[in-house]
Order: sequence, then structure tokens, then C-alpha cells
Amino acid sequence: MNLPSENSVPSIQPVFDDSKIGVTGVAIALLVISLWAINLSFLLTSINVADTPLSWQILAVLSQTFLYTGLFITAHDAMHGAVFAKHPQINYLIGSLSLLLYGFFSYNQLLTKHLQHHHSPATDADPDFHDGSHKNLIAWYIHFMQGYWSWRRLGYLILAYHSMHIFLHIAYANLVSFWVIPAILSSLQLFYFGIFIPHREPIGGYQTLSSRTSSSRTQSVYRPLFWSFLTCYHFGYHQEHHMYPNAPWWKLPMIIKRCIYL
Repeated sequence: MNLPSENSVPSIQPVFDDSKIGVTGVAIALLVISLWAINLSFLLTSINVADTPLSWQILAVLSQTFLYTGLFITAHDAMHGAVFAKHPQINYLIGSLSLLLYGFFSYNQLLTKHLQHHHSPATDADPDFHDGSHKNLIAWYIHFMQGYWSWRRLGYLILAYHSMHIFLHIAYANLVSFWVIPAILSSLQLFYFGIFIPHREPIGGYQTLSSRTSSSRTQSVYRPLFWSFLTCYHFGYHQEHHMYPNAPWWKLPMIIKRCIYL
């Protein structure tokens, strides 16, 4: 199995010591995937949308959105070898599975683009950056999504959508409410907290940032631990992520406590 290299990803020494993570990373990754699958299965098969109060439907959509985001974050950790550092094949398999479940994304293609993002964040060479002219949230999001658009992937999604209705007898209302909408909301959550907020240009330009930050052109937002987790699995701590890309999401709050800023 040929695994893409992450050697081009810059980091500030000392590199995060991932030797003590061991199987914990795999356990957390499998937990997130399992929770996503269990919750989705329950929502698709056990909820009658027409008879469910709107408040409960909103809560169900938000819970599945959060788990969708966790699914992508798990794949992201795998791209950095942060699921099981000693076994790249396991990282690859878990990352590929997570992206397949998330929306039939190609792990290799996303990994290539993500490494480019880490190599040149918030620049013209960054595939996740805006087009240079339209920097507002909506325009940047549309441009961002266009970079990951695929007619083949759309075909797979449409096929899966109708197949689940025809062969598993899942109501279209459930599929739209608990499969389609959470996936879209998750993409917005990931973009807003993982791309837009950390990489948008600060007032006065990037040059006003400190030297350690301007090297990665990222910004962190330090929220209370619970809200940091709830917003996007601690990815508000984005400077720290770019400094220590091989640290898993659940270790980012611990890194903040012991980081020595250069």
C-alpha cells in the first residue's frame, strides 16, 4: 500500500511526542465512528419525522451534525498519523473509512490538498484559501466547496440516497433530515471554525501577527474547554495544530498548557 508522505508539513520543534498515544487514538477514532453510525441508524429507522416535535428534530439534526464533524476530524487526524502513529496502514484505513462514510471522499486526494494547506496556509498555494478577491464568509465557503466538488462523488451520494430508500425502506424525509442536512451543516461547521476563523486576514494584515504565528498564518480562539470541544473538537486551537500537526484533536488543550512560544 503506497501511503502519501507528510514530510512536507512544517512544524515548530519540539515535535509533539506521539509515542504515548498508542491504541488510545484508535479507540477514540472507533468510538467516534461508532457513535456516528449508531446515532444515524437510530434516526433513520426509529424516528417518524411527521410525528416528532420540531424541537426534538432540531436536537437530532444538531447531534448528528456534531458526529459528522467528528467523523471528518477523525479522518484529518489520520492524515497526520495521529490515530496510530506506529502503524501508517491503520491510519490510512481509518481515515479512508471515515471519509467514505462522511461523503464518499477520496482519502488520497484530500490528504494531498491538506498537506498543501499545511505547507502554505493562507496563501495562493493553499487549496483551502479564498480566491484573493472574495474574502467574505459565503463567497469563501462556496469557493472552498468548489475545490472539493466531484460529479462522481455526487453520483455515489444520489445512488446511496435512493438505495437506502428502496432497499432499506428508509423514508425520504428521514434521509433529508438526518443524513443530508447534517452533512451540509457539518461542512459549514468545519469551514467556519477550521478554515475561516483561523485563517482569515486580521485587521492590519498578516504582517501584524507575531513571528511565530506569521510563519503559519493562523490564529487561535481560546474558548472554555467544553465550548472548544462543542464548536469543532478543539480546532479553535489552530496555531497549536499547525505547530504540532501530529497531535490528535483530543490532545490540543494539553498542548496549550505546555507550549513554549518562540
